[in-house]
This record gives sequence, C-alpha cells and structure tokens, in this order.
Amino acid sequence: MPIVSPEVALLSVGILLLLTVLAGTLSSRFGLPALIGFLALGMLAGVDGPGGISFDDYLVTQGISVACLIFILFSGGLDTEWRNVRRVAVPALLLATLGVLLSAGVVGAAAMLILGFGPFQGFLLGAIVASTDAAAVFAILRSSDMKLNADVRALIEVESGSNDPMAIFLVGAALLFLTTPDVSVLTLGSDFIVQMAAGAAIGTAAGWLMPEILKRSKYAHGGLAFVISIATALIAYGCAQIVGGNGFLAAYVAGLMAGNRGYAAKPIVATFQDGMAWLAQVAMFLTLGLLIAPSNLVHVIGPGLAITFILMLVARPLSVFLCLLPFRQFGWRSKLFISWAGLRGAVPIVLATFPIVAGVPGAFAIFNIVFFVVLLCSLIQGPTINWLARRLGVVPAEEQRA
Repeated sequence: MPIVSPEVALLSVGILLLLTVLAGTLSSRFGLPALIGFLALGMLAGVDGPGGISFDDYLVTQGISVACLIFILFSGGLDTEWRNVRRVAVPALLLATLGVLLSAGVVGAAAMLILGFGPFQGFLLGAIVASTDAAAVFAILRSSDMKLNADVRALIEVESGSNDPMAIFLVGAALLFLTTPDVSVLTLGSDFIVQMAAGAAIGTAAGWLMPEILKRSKYAHGGLAFVISIATALIAYGCAQIVGGNGFLAAYVAGLMAGNRGYAAKPIVATFQDGMAWLAQVAMFLTLGLLIAPSNLVHVIGPGLAITFILMLVARPLSVFLCLLPFRQFGWRSKLFISWAGLRGAVPIVLATFPIVAGVPGAFAIFNIVFFVVLLCSLIQGPTINWLARRLGVVPAEEQRA
C-alpha cells in the first residue's frame, strides 16, 4: 500500500471537501437534494470511479456518521422555534413514533413477501428506511424561495428532527431479536421508555446549561463560545448514551432548548453550528459515497425498485393519513404533500451499516438496497416537491400567484 505524505493527504481532503460542496450545489440547481451531489462525488472518488480510493471499513464509517449526526441534529434543534414545536407537537410526535413504526411494519411485510426475508430481517429493513430527512426537503424549497404553509412546514421539520431516535431504537430492537431470539418484548418496551425519557431529560439539562454558561462567563463574544456549543452537543449525546438514554434525541433536545433561550452569543453560535452541520453532512455523505461500489447496486435494482415504491406510495402515505386523522388542520392535500415530502437522507444509510457491523446474515444486501432506495427517493421526489406544493395549494396565496 503506497504511503501518502501528510501534506498530500491534507491537500486531497481539502480538494475533496470543496468538490463535494460544488457537486451538492450543482445538484440543488436541478431540484435534487444536495446529498445526491455529495454521494455522487464520493462514489466517483471510490473504488469503481476514477479516484480509485479503496475504502470498505464499515465500523469507521459508522463512527464518523454518528459524530456527524450529533451536530446535524443539534443544529436542527437550534434552528427550530419553540412556538412551531408547541403548535404541532402532538401530530409531529405521533408521526415520529407511531408513523415510523407503521412505515417499518409495511415495508417489513413487503420485504417478506417480495424478497423472501424472515420477519425480523424484513422488519430490520423497514426500520432502517422509516425515518425522514427535512434538511433535504428544505434545501430544495429554499433554492426556489418557496414558502410552505406554517403548520405544514413546522410539522415536517419537527417530525424529521425527532423521528431518528425511534428509527434507531427499532433497528436496535430488530438486531437484538436477530442475534438474541429469546429476548422479551416487554423488556424492549421498558427500554424504549427509559431511552426516550433519559435522552429528553439530559438534552433539556444540557440545552439549559449552555446559555447559562455563556451568559455568566467572559466567553459570550469570543471564539470559545463555539467550543462550548460543540462541547454541549457532545456532552448531551455522551451522557445520554452512558446512562442508557437515546443520545441522538438528547442532542436534538439540547439544541432545541438552547436555541429558544436568549443569550448574547446566540446569533454567532447558531451561524457556527449551521456551518458545522453542513460540514458534517459533507463529510458523512462523502464517506458513505466512498463506501459504495456502484457495481454492487446493479444486483439490487429489482428489490430496490419494489421497496422504493412500497415506501413512497404505500407505507409513508398510510402512516401519515392514519396518524394525522384526528387533526383537522391538516386536510387531505396537506397530508398528501407531507407524505410525498418524506425524503430519505443520511440516517437510513448510516443505520444500514449497523447490521454489517453486527454480523447479521444478508447485511450487505440490505445495505445496498437501502442505498438504492435513498438515491431513488431523492431522484423522484426531490425535483417534484415544488411542483406538488403548488398543485396541492400548500403554499401561501401570494406564492401561488407568483
């Protein structure tokens, strides 16, 4: 294996990061989520592309991705206004929990019927692809300066920011059943309550503490305020995981709590964390792109198409319409748009590395299917979101006339 000097390695990383951002910007101009550009460049740099970089360390990829997700979720919480959360809290939490479970169940049943998977293997695939990514949706909407109705936008944002912990829990449960068949369902139920409660409590404490430190110290206007914000995200995640809570929920809640309190350094910290979130997305998708060999996707085209259309046209709409049935402020047009706007992003691809690291049979096939599903959902749904928003009338009247 050739030895690369530190200077060349650092130069290569810098060039790759810059090219990845340019690729993401280019894809956004065509109405595609930036993740398409990020992943595409990673694949071009990988073993099947002209870059020829051979990278197949799933454990390292998982570690990088978890670290990146902490800052993506923390930044998402910082940008979420509490009044929006309060207005749509109940329907958003239903979608983020029961909706994820319903989507996972429908896709899991389809995987059993179409792909011949066992019950837990099918549910594992369903749980992996069940969570949504609002960052991809809003990047597309912002690129055209289109505004959604306030309740619809808030619901999509809050749901996607809070549904990752449920998906992660379900993936962990499926893996536990696959590796330890005699585990009790009742034990999993109590574990879920403990994980969510501990994650929310620790996230609340960390998010309350960060503004207090910045208000009472000399760091309020200095660069060390950025360091404190980084420490807050990492401490929230780490403490929650150590005590058996959900670290991702803790990171999101910490950002939500800190973002809705006043302190002098708030604007610069929010801007800095937004930059951290973008850097995290670039690094994560570039790494995931390097991990994928496009030649492996050829073998999963059939299963990938089947799972993609079941997810987009059956599982997601069913979960949205059922979960939002009691809420009259969301008519059928809003529900249909919320269903279609459920793009998949980083989390499903990251979760698809978990079965490989755990040594589950068929894990590589699941990983390739998930990658194919994320790509196809982005390519189909991404360019049509603006058009569908106008057609369904889920934008303000002045936007429809524009």
